[in-house]
Amino acid sequence: MSTAQTGSKKSSEAWRNWAGNVTSRPVREVTPASVEELTAAVRRAAQDGLKVKAVGTGHSFTAAAATDGVLIRPQLLTGIRDIDRENGTVTVEAGTPLKRLNLALAREGLSLTNMGDIMEQTVSGAVSTGTHGTGRESASIAAQIKGLELVTASGELLTCSEKENPEVFAAARIGLGALGIVTALTFAVEPIFLLTAREEPMSFEKVTADFDALYAENEHFEFYWFPHTGNCNTKRNNRSTGPEAPVSRVSGFVEDEVLSNGLFQVVNTIGRAVPATIPAIAKISSKALSARTYTDIPYKVFTSPRRVRFVEMEYAVPRAALVETLRELKSMVDRSNLRVSFPVEVRTAPADDITLSTASGRDSAYVAVHMYKGTPYQRYFTAAEQIFTAHEGRPHWGKVHTRDAAYFAQAYPRFGEFTKLRDRLDPDRLFGNAYLRRVLGD
Repeated sequence: MSTAQTGSKKSSEAWRNWAGNVTSRPVREVTPASVEELTAAVRRAAQDGLKVKAVGTGHSFTAAAATDGVLIRPQLLTGIRDIDRENGTVTVEAGTPLKRLNLALAREGLSLTNMGDIMEQTVSGAVSTGTHGTGRESASIAAQIKGLELVTASGELLTCSEKENPEVFAAARIGLGALGIVTALTFAVEPIFLLTAREEPMSFEKVTADFDALYAENEHFEFYWFPHTGNCNTKRNNRSTGPEAPVSRVSGFVEDEVLSNGLFQVVNTIGRAVPATIPAIAKISSKALSARTYTDIPYKVFTSPRRVRFVEMEYAVPRAALVETLRELKSMVDRSNLRVSFPVEVRTAPADDITLSTASGRDSAYVAVHMYKGTPYQRYFTAAEQIFTAHEGRPHWGKVHTRDAAYFAQAYPRFGEFTKLRDRLDPDRLFGNAYLRRVLGD
């Protein structure tokens, strides 16, 4: 197959992720227009002795997709292949952005059961790193997968499900790009439904004291704590019989664009330039958003625009350990001279059966810490990570962390199952890179 056919070109520019904290310089980039062209690109990379990695929109804060070999861009592998209403599934090409999937499903009167709070990522990038939202019974995006296709290092196209290649299916739903390149995913979907969102401020002490009840009483509960304050913003999403009552255009523009993005960008820029102002700004920011209730279709409730760029670390701890973990985090910030302008995000997920899912085998709570892009984050993240790991935390695969294979071998009971499968599917580490060497070993 010719270079022109496979959409291959020599790369002269560095690749950067969304946050700008990871760069790499691949030898060439390939934009395949079909699974056949992708398979040819993988085989050619192997023949040339080059590593190969697929990259989505670069929303990971780790170097999971970085390569100095062949970079696969899947933006032509998009769209819905099949909708099976009888079995409640949709099969979608791997490069499809979540945003396009959500819009297309809504037009068909369908929806995913749960989703994360942004939808810019490709479906394959989102599931490969374990992207999740919050839910009492409904889990991550990867946990909603019913089947997938995978191009392996040998150029074979594997079809995987609970019945077909089940051991690959168990691992490849969150495969970190280590087992092969995902070409298509089959998701469970359901008839579209309405969610009522109730957003309101609440004190840190009340949220932590009442957390178990708030979790038990709501299908989807999350909250944000603003460091340097005792203030939180909470959000409860529950299914509704209607009627539909969306956020008004004016209110949506003011709350979601002006306050959550525009003004937030300004105050973070000020805080980066003059860190001493951050505690005072945090007190104002934590009270800027007012209480509101609205009812809409799922993606309009679960997701929101995120235009202010940041760097993030997130750990999953056992749900029972959440309140103690948060109180330790607040105590650490309060007694330090750290200046943190971004809120701490807290979500939950039920246990699942995916080999390297952060919720694998245990009910989990997620604590995410952020710093504004361009602000030194290492001291804050290091102190937070010490707290998270003391509570048996598992870091999000796509977010900043310093853990290695030795740590994960203890944190994940099925870690050896994943690495053995990797040895079988990619013995020569065609899909390897420095990040995978650190987190999986070699």
